[in-house]
Amino acid sequence: MTAATLTIDLDAIAANWRALDAKTNVETAAVVKANGYGCGVDRVARRLAREGARRFFVAVAEEGAELRQALGPGPEINVFSGHMPGDTDMIGDLGLVPMINSLDQMLRHLEALPDAPFGIQLDTGMNRLGMEPAEWAALREIATGQNMTLIMSHLACADDPVHPMNPHQLAMFREMTDGMAVPRSLAATGGILMGPEYHFEVTRPGVGLYGGQPFDAAQPVAHVSVPVIQIRDVDAGETVGYGNTWTAREPARIATIAAGYADGIIRAMGPQAHVWVGGTACKMVGRVSMDLIGVDVTCVEPEPQAVELLGHHNTVDVLADAAGTIGYEILTALGGRYHRRYYET
Repeated sequence: MTAATLTIDLDAIAANWRALDAKTNVETAAVVKANGYGCGVDRVARRLAREGARRFFVAVAEEGAELRQALGPGPEINVFSGHMPGDTDMIGDLGLVPMINSLDQMLRHLEALPDAPFGIQLDTGMNRLGMEPAEWAALREIATGQNMTLIMSHLACADDPVHPMNPHQLAMFREMTDGMAVPRSLAATGGILMGPEYHFEVTRPGVGLYGGQPFDAAQPVAHVSVPVIQIRDVDAGETVGYGNTWTAREPARIATIAAGYADGIIRAMGPQAHVWVGGTACKMVGRVSMDLIGVDVTCVEPEPQAVELLGHHNTVDVLADAAGTIGYEILTALGGRYHRRYYET
């Protein structure tokens, strides 16, 4: 088998959810958008439901429909994008809960599904989704007494606990919601780690469930093993890969491994990234191409049959640093060519 193997550790996802849940005294939900951050929403969500998660979040109604098929009736499925045109049948038939972001969405929801539940998303300074203070002030009385299940906002700088935007948004959220008898949610993974004042009644961890920062104690979830197709000897002065970007300074042994940017291995990481053979780090050499990467295995004996691209040595954030990006992008970019395996005890 030539395709790289992507192993998703469902036990690790469950352990990460339990660890984040233990940091609060409130309900812990789970964000499973983008196909469970690339890990497979059906398997991920079912495992989290067995752990005790009863409230899930997705980005769009179509994701909610897929999640409902995986989970069946019962768990609450919240849709960050709210009630968009064309969503009414999915929301009504599948019992999805849109997070209403605007006056237009509120009117659409109340006119089309007057008895269906909804949540409210508020903009406390991120300027992305949600009602701004003036709009919310005009709609607050209309929303109160309806089938409102949650009021939420989103922190812009929770990955930096000392950023002044965090207390500013916290104060805004309190100002916009204090006195309402509805569960509130402000904290995703970073907010959970900042402490109880950010927790309110519901937290909604996302990337921390999947092994990403800022949750330092997270167990790695995604493990990628890539087969070695060929190993060759390269003399000093010879080059490897497109554009002759890497030149051997001394004789080297170069392995060509069976993965590339078509598998979500971001091209920009090449000059900085390593793979691992056992406990030995082996540098990528040359450009990451569509299906292949060169790796310097000069110091490895015996010749490796496969290398670890992602796992205990290379976390998603280590690879992200090499590519100049964030762990979210590494996870969600993992392509469809991998041989996928799921591990749980």
